[in-house]
Amino acid sequence: MKAFSSSLVISTYNRPDMLRICFQGVLAQSVQPDEIIIADDGSGPATKQLVEEFTAKSPVPVLHVWQPDEGFQLAAIRNKSFAKASGDYIIQTDGDIILHKHFVKDHIRMAEKNTFISGARSLLDDGYSKAMIQKMEYSQPSFFSTHLGKRFNAFRNILLMYFNYFIQRGSKQYRYVLGANMAFWKSDLVKVNGYNEEFKGWGKEDNDLAARLCNAGIKLRFIKFGAVTFHLYHTEATRGNLTTNENLLQQTVDNKITFVSTGISSHY
Repeated sequence: MKAFSSSLVISTYNRPDMLRICFQGVLAQSVQPDEIIIADDGSGPATKQLVEEFTAKSPVPVLHVWQPDEGFQLAAIRNKSFAKASGDYIIQTDGDIILHKHFVKDHIRMAEKNTFISGARSLLDDGYSKAMIQKMEYSQPSFFSTHLGKRFNAFRNILLMYFNYFIQRGSKQYRYVLGANMAFWKSDLVKVNGYNEEFKGWGKEDNDLAARLCNAGIKLRFIKFGAVTFHLYHTEATRGNLTTNENLLQQTVDNKITFVSTGISSHY
């Protein structure tokens, strides 16, 4: 493994049932990050209790970063978590995600200077997700499961992962990044000041961050056949702010913006 420290940032909001399954997947990792940060966008006491239970079991330090519930402010809570992170390299996911046991290992393997990474996810159907939540028991879904959507995102192969990664010359396809499976150098996040906290409500904050990193000369690469994740089914968040957020993203693209004022720096 490479000689740098890593932080795993897991965002959540009032879904302790799913977060419990996510935590079990984190404990099963073949390689642990150096710390785990829970980026909590205003969850209640049940999540706090769950994080305390997880902290007692975790082999690495766990930090619970919480902000009051003032609506969907994912950009802000991620920035607060980035500011607290001690790792050189930040791996990012969500609390409704089941991580393949080599998720962290794969991200650390593929880390490269002047580069940030986006992975993919497979989709678990409603029935399978509910059954796992009711059992409160983690199990890594099979590639052959009939309950799996976007199946080939669940296929892990080391040789294909390396081949696919290194044939890329650096992408600017910021519209295809997935916030639940990304990794960055903290120094690069600081360079662009992290997420733009003008993004409120669901949508496009990840694309905006990716676009600004690309504008700043940081290469985007996509990891396939590795860093596998499985998304637990739930109803979608409301998208009332989507048009506003799309307009903010377009401003970033049109004006080649790199740095935003409403970012990580406000949390130091």
